[in-house]
Amino acid sequence: MIVKKKMPRVAYFCMEYGLHEEFKIYAGGLGILAGDHMKSAKDGEYPLVGIGLLWRAGYTSQRIGPDGKPYDCYPWYEYDFLKETGITVTVRIRGRKIKCKVWLVDKYGNAPLYLLDTNVPGNPDPLITGQLYGWFGEERGAQEMVLGIGGIRALRELGIEVDTYHFNEGHAALAGMELIREKMDEEDMTFEEAWAKTREEIVFTTHTPIPEGNEAHDHELLKYLGAYNGLTHGQMLRIGGEPFNMTVAGLRLSRIANGVAQLHKETAKNMWKDVDNASEILGITNGVHPGTWQDERIMQAYRKGEDLWEAHTAVKKELIEEVHHRTGVKLDADAMLIGFARRAAAYKRSDLIFAKPDVIGSYFETGKLQIIFSGKAHPNDPVGKKIVSNLIAASKQYPNSVVFLEDYDMKIGRLLTRGCDIWLNNPIRPLEASGTSGMKAAMNGVLNCSILDGWWPEGCAHGVNGWKIGEEQPREDQDEFDVDSLYKVLLEEILPLYENGRSSWVKMMKESIKMSHWQFSSDRMLEEYFDLMYAKEEE
Repeated sequence: MIVKKKMPRVAYFCMEYGLHEEFKIYAGGLGILAGDHMKSAKDGEYPLVGIGLLWRAGYTSQRIGPDGKPYDCYPWYEYDFLKETGITVTVRIRGRKIKCKVWLVDKYGNAPLYLLDTNVPGNPDPLITGQLYGWFGEERGAQEMVLGIGGIRALRELGIEVDTYHFNEGHAALAGMELIREKMDEEDMTFEEAWAKTREEIVFTTHTPIPEGNEAHDHELLKYLGAYNGLTHGQMLRIGGEPFNMTVAGLRLSRIANGVAQLHKETAKNMWKDVDNASEILGITNGVHPGTWQDERIMQAYRKGEDLWEAHTAVKKELIEEVHHRTGVKLDADAMLIGFARRAAAYKRSDLIFAKPDVIGSYFETGKLQIIFSGKAHPNDPVGKKIVSNLIAASKQYPNSVVFLEDYDMKIGRLLTRGCDIWLNNPIRPLEASGTSGMKAAMNGVLNCSILDGWWPEGCAHGVNGWKIGEEQPREDQDEFDVDSLYKVLLEEILPLYENGRSSWVKMMKESIKMSHWQFSSDRMLEEYFDLMYAKEEE
């Protein structure tokens, strides 16, 4: 008997896609991952299409006011590159028929991406696809109905045959209810039969290990919205629990699931260990798209054995010029430059480096250390906004060496992960699911200095291709221990090497690129998804 795997046709569902900074339908890491997934699918000619929503108001344009506090703006975006499909589907939400126009996007070297849009003349609720992650539970539920139920119906109208449905995060779980409903209505299956067959078609990726980051809805709300979609209260309880947890539903609707790093796999298994009838959780570490994130000059210098430092310096100077253009601050190209850019959330501890100003302050005052921050807080997250305000205050305290770039987007991400010398990451372990910004930095020879969380335990060789800080076991004095470890590594190992060991530094840059350019690429990631998740064994 020969066991082989066929190349399945995949429909990839995600709430957001980061394809380019001009196309504002993404919020952060989840969307960037999805965009890279679509680009590597195109590069590898995989039979995969994407399903998402056309967010007319984007996520937020987050600016800094004169008082040093972030505020949110929501411009309405129109795009002239969207392609007509001629398809419109209907989803009944709150008892009203909501039309969803289906657009095609294939402009950015990506596999076909179909986006549903409720901004249709005559629609009773055209703003459902207005703001990404906007408003509160009721609107979020309506958005997830359009993505899940509407997404399945769009595939049917487009005539796209699918072998495997990939739900990237729990937002798409209601697509599973539509698949079950189809089988019950059209194939005359019982609920049990339809659920079992649907599970054979779905794979699921869980991301955030923060309980609050896993969407849950009251059943009364779901019934009011119409999200039951023909199922009973008892059936919905069996799938999603009480309240209806979208991640739990994803685990119970799928034949296999995965975490996004090997450490995250173990974290997710422990987090969801009490969920009965859940799928097995594998580990497929995220990756990033080299063509999007790796500077061509850096890669060519690495491949040809040319002067890597010269290429790096050119990229660093471009970053410094952009910072000067945006902020008026002129950083020193010869001094060490640290980058820190990610969502402003408490567990990421963006301002940890300033925890002991009596230790670190003089280094920023004299300019021996420089650091650029960027990142957005969720519009409804006061803690995240306070973190941003703290970073703005630090930039005023050290005006020539600390910079905050407002309205974080893909362009800023590219500049920083290419042009800094050090990429800093200090989350509370194990709350960082993956942390793909560090992979982008590593591909450009920007050396990671990071807590051993997310992807970094798989890539770190301390003192060879980057540095680790903290330790693997949790402590009661976690913040103090981690900041002391950060200072020790930064001031006693990294800074002296930067100032006095250029050849050794460049050697580490080469080791960083060598370690990351395939192992942490989305090309490798897609290969693993098709091999381990999408394909089914057959005789």
